[in-house]
Amino acid sequence: MEWNGMQHFLLVILCFFVALVPRFFPLFFFRKRKIPKWFNEWMEFVPICLFTSLVVKDLFITKTYTFSVANSVPELIASVVVIIVAFWTRSMALSVIIGLALVFGLTFLL
Repeated sequence: MEWNGMQHFLLVILCFFVALVPRFFPLFFFRKRKIPKWFNEWMEFVPICLFTSLVVKDLFITKTYTFSVANSVPELIASVVVIIVAFWTRSMALSVIIGLALVFGLTFLL
């Protein structure tokens, strides 16, 4: 099926609304309400949980959705080193650079 210009335009507009709705409605809903302290404390853990789930899935779950440690040895070694570097330096840039270099280097060595 070939798409014409109007269909592409409508797709972009629909994507705009799909991206806008999850951002706009919470702002609209909480505009005049006070957000409880417990909710703000709970929301601080959401980025950590999302990041952890992405990393764990990438390290331990194969493409056939089975648990395996053997397929990701370079990534596991690099992740342990990155955790240590991030803990001591608190530098995101340094952690990313060291992690990428380690994965790249260990992939060729192992």
